[in-house]
Amino acid sequence: MGPQDAYAPPAPRRTLTATSADGTALHVETHGPDDAPAVVLIHGWTCSTAFWAPVVRALADSHRVIAYDLRGHGRSPAPGPGGYSTRALADDLAAVLDATLAEGERAVLAGHSMGGMTVVAAADRPSVRERTAAALLCSTGVSRLLAEALVLPLAAGRVRRRLTRSVLGTSAPLGPVTPLGKRVLKYATLGPAAPPAAVDACARIVYACDRRARAAWGGVLAELDLDANIRELNAPTAVVVGTADRLTPAVHARRLAARLPDCTGLTELPGLGHMTPVEAPEAVGGAVRELVAAHLAAPQATQESHTTAEERTA
Repeated sequence: MGPQDAYAPPAPRRTLTATSADGTALHVETHGPDDAPAVVLIHGWTCSTAFWAPVVRALADSHRVIAYDLRGHGRSPAPGPGGYSTRALADDLAAVLDATLAEGERAVLAGHSMGGMTVVAAADRPSVRERTAAALLCSTGVSRLLAEALVLPLAAGRVRRRLTRSVLGTSAPLGPVTPLGKRVLKYATLGPAAPPAAVDACARIVYACDRRARAAWGGVLAELDLDANIRELNAPTAVVVGTADRLTPAVHARRLAARLPDCTGLTELPGLGHMTPVEAPEAVGGAVRELVAAHLAAPQATQESHTTAEERTA
């Protein structure tokens, strides 16, 4: 397998649609054996299921890996007016769990960036809590994103916050992927030693995001405040961050680790940027494996049960 092949999305075992509370149809994929322990991967802002390709490859040999496109990303359509909110993110996660897990089955949830915010946003939902065996919060934060982002090389303060807000909320088209665009993307989202194949993969994924959805979600991120929900995430939870993360610097991960009711550990990956699942799929996949081994019992449902759950949304 060549460098580029490692980031090519693997063919899913199944695809299905999960319908959220407001009717938004979410594209869902499953990989790996039907009777294996379930893992749900939730990507971040401007990404898609393709973002998880190297982690899916690391896990699908012995896990049932479920991944879905957040609304307005990938193959999940943009919602109608009012459809961009942390409540909608929580609704969507609940819908995916309902569509893919059998009755009584639990999963390990792994969220990157806005995917981690989704896990926290849904932490007070009884239907999500009862299905969550453990969680991984990867390169994420739950508040003060504008104040603490380091993408713009300016001193902390009002000017940097205002300019960061403008960057998050812009709907300007990104255009074709160019060498200059990849250099900018690498600076903002990856570590300085990220290999070209990883940069190329991230550029393809981010540039494919619908610009209106990108701007709408950027506005949500600018106002994000999920501090009150951290205490609701009572499942065993691991936290991972790259030390060179400019979007959600390590201060966010340390704050989460200190405030989570049951933090199983904080891992800081030296020199890595925001896109840790792409830069270090072995480390992220290993963290998921550890959570499964420690907190998820033997497979709880048969293939027939999984098929039944999926057919509800077929």
